This record gives sequence, C-alpha cells and structure tokens, in this order.
Amino acid sequence: MGFIAYLILGLIAGAIAKAILPGKQGGGLIATLIIGVIGAMLGGWIGGAIFGAEMTKFFSLSTWLCAIGGSLIVLLIWGFITNKMGKKSKTA
Repeated sequence: MGFIAYLILGLIAGAIAKAILPGKQGGGLIATLIIGVIGAMLGGWIGGAIFGAEMTKFFSLSTWLCAIGGSLIVLLIWGFITNKMGKKSKTA
C-alpha cells in the first residue's frame, strides 16, 4: 500500500473510531487524520505481531479491523491525556 492509501485509510479509520467511541473528543479533520494514521500504524504492528495479519491490501478486512482497532487505542490514549491536562488547568 502506498503513502496516499495509508492517509486515506487513516482518515477513514480515525473517523470510524471517533464514531464508535462515545464522548467528546477534540480535534477536527487534521487531528482525525493524525490519530487515524498513527492508529493504523499501531494496529498494523499489533495485528502483525499477534495475529500475523498483513496490511498490504487496502480492501482487506484484516487491514481495516487492525486500523480501526489501532485508532480506537490511540483515541483512548489521546482522550486520557487531554482529560488529565484539562483537569490540571481547571484546578490551578
């Protein structure tokens, strides 16, 4: 898969992860793209390490599941970090 395909996959996976995860996550299109691309990379690495999944084909179910799963993980971490920072700034 090429660089543009990873960007498209990351954008869609990030948007799906934001739709799946309840609550308010900050960020617009650029943040969704960054979270999605990082999540796709993380999901591909985890999927390859644990399940032997390959992220070489754009229209493969395993590619999409790994990308969305990785995006959910990154979105959870992002929400945790931003909530911690938000609580510190409100109490100070």
